[in-house]
Amino acid sequence: MLKRKEFILGAAAGLGVAAVATLGGVIQWPGARAEPGAVSGRLTPSAGAPGLAFAPPVGAPLSFADIFQQVAPAVVQIDVKTRVQRGQGGFSIPGLPFDFGVPPGATPPVPEGTEPGEGETAIGAGSGFLISADGYIVTNNHVVENAEEITVRLADQRELKARLVGRDEDTDLAVIKIDGGDFPFVTFEEQAEPRVGDWVIAVGNPFGLGGSATTGIVSAKARDINDPNSPYTDYLQIDAAINRGNSGGPTFDVYGRVIGVNTAIYSPTGGSVGIGFAIPAAVAKPITDRLMRGESIQRGYLGVSIGTPDAEQLDALGLPATTKGAVVSDVTPGGPAAAAGLQFADVVVTMNGRAVTDSTDLTRRVSAVQPGQRFELEILRDGRRSTVTVRSGVRPARAALNATRNALPANPDAPGGTVAGQAVAGLSVAPISAPLRQRYGIPDGVNGLVVTGILPGGDRRLEPGFVIQRVGSRRVAAVADLTGAVGAARQARREGLFIQLWVPGEGALPVVLALPES
Repeated sequence: MLKRKEFILGAAAGLGVAAVATLGGVIQWPGARAEPGAVSGRLTPSAGAPGLAFAPPVGAPLSFADIFQQVAPAVVQIDVKTRVQRGQGGFSIPGLPFDFGVPPGATPPVPEGTEPGEGETAIGAGSGFLISADGYIVTNNHVVENAEEITVRLADQRELKARLVGRDEDTDLAVIKIDGGDFPFVTFEEQAEPRVGDWVIAVGNPFGLGGSATTGIVSAKARDINDPNSPYTDYLQIDAAINRGNSGGPTFDVYGRVIGVNTAIYSPTGGSVGIGFAIPAAVAKPITDRLMRGESIQRGYLGVSIGTPDAEQLDALGLPATTKGAVVSDVTPGGPAAAAGLQFADVVVTMNGRAVTDSTDLTRRVSAVQPGQRFELEILRDGRRSTVTVRSGVRPARAALNATRNALPANPDAPGGTVAGQAVAGLSVAPISAPLRQRYGIPDGVNGLVVTGILPGGDRRLEPGFVIQRVGSRRVAAVADLTGAVGAARQARREGLFIQLWVPGEGALPVVLALPES
């Protein structure tokens, strides 16, 4: 899992390895040559490069110092004060793909910038950069989100209070403003696309040190980092070091133009391992321009949960393994998709006549539709093609989207023991009744067959209290509905059923139910 804010953990652990790797060897650079009589292992300057230990490869700059001096005055440190909740026994370290529990006997962590026993004020720091002489600054949304106070420290060490102008959760961009004029500023590169292998310079505020530069290259482009909180961005991947505090800082090309906004790292250690991600200028500039004008960012909305179908899901749906598109895993009640008649297990294969490659492709294309505009989706349902017309809605804020989920925790007071049910496909199932709702904490809006037990050979991923709501596009209301679907799947020689499963604490999920041997 990617985390947005970066945290260093054991950064020195690999130091010895790097040192050992260079001992006893000579790095051979193009243009470097040993002079007769030189000390063994030492490279002397090539002609035309006086005072240098070696000449860089052809095309590489002799130094990045001129570029840094040109752009550094526009890069700022951003300090924020926020209100946070105290830890509840477990915590995650941003930058790591997993969570930690508190070791036995250890003191639970407290919010950054606070001391144990203090109140709920936390202090954080990030980076940003001026994009206008009158004080507009670009940074990450996660740097200033929920900030009660924002302070900007300029390169000349002046500290100025800033106000939030606007922010966009879905691209993790924000604009803040300081009062004044004649500030140094930089601009986004709008013409030339960076190429893989091009030099980059990241400038920012790692660990609160301020005014630091790291260099590297563009390692990859159009990188999808599978972050559900930012579904609209194909990131630049760079190997210039990005660490905690670099968030919101700029990535420059060798001409001093902003080609990206540093936003995330992926690291198994918590520190930079050469895999950093920046929001490309082509995404950042139009969003920040709109935020500077005081506009809210509205995107088209379909009202579905979707995924890219894998081979197992396609087989369960009776579709060829070569099928491309996005499979519907849930439909929001009252949303545009529901009004258009989309259902669970529909596979969207085209939008406005153009093929849909995967769920990310469909998400981004729907988001580009103006709210209220109509568009057509071609779908596969039960192996047959049809077309539906959708009138786009307005994508709600992330908090509102989360609030619409029907996920509820399991009933902690549910009595133990087994409940009678009918055996189907290795499961014991029963129609939902009022006693079963109470027993398993199933909300009123969830209907279908409740799993009451797992029989020998049954799919052990399921548990009592789970609810089978749909098999493919069909609702399940009686045990006979599930029995008939299992029989049809066996006749078609399929190994599983594509079902919509309600899971306590998770909500509706798409699952391929493994069918045991007859």
